[in-house]
Amino acid sequence: MIRVVAGLIEDDQGRLLACRRPEGKHLAGKWEFPGGKIEAAESPARALVRELQEELGVTVDVGKALTPVVHDYGRGPIELIPLRCRIASGSLDAREHSELRWCTAEELTRLDLAAADLPILAEWMTSESE
Repeated sequence: MIRVVAGLIEDDQGRLLACRRPEGKHLAGKWEFPGGKIEAAESPARALVRELQEELGVTVDVGKALTPVVHDYGRGPIELIPLRCRIASGSLDAREHSELRWCTAEELTRLDLAAADLPILAEWMTSESE
């Protein structure tokens, strides 16, 4: 199983960053929480810091983990590990995505999110209302 990390990047207004996958890539046009594969002997938090620096040009402070999701997009199962985080430094740059968008919970429910991100969004929304 491939282990993957996803960053729930929160801003000061309580919104999350959603990223749209570019044409020509697997799941093109779908929205997702940014992240990527965890390398051997790498912690999920360290992988998230690395991936978000590579993909978005930002350094993040990593917070609480949410419940991992196992999903199969037809290429074998992945374990998606969601971590809440905030931007510590840098400016957002869409290096790997066609679009970046700060979204409220309601706006996120209207996006065409990748399937593995849906239970993560549901858990985040529940935790925000507690």
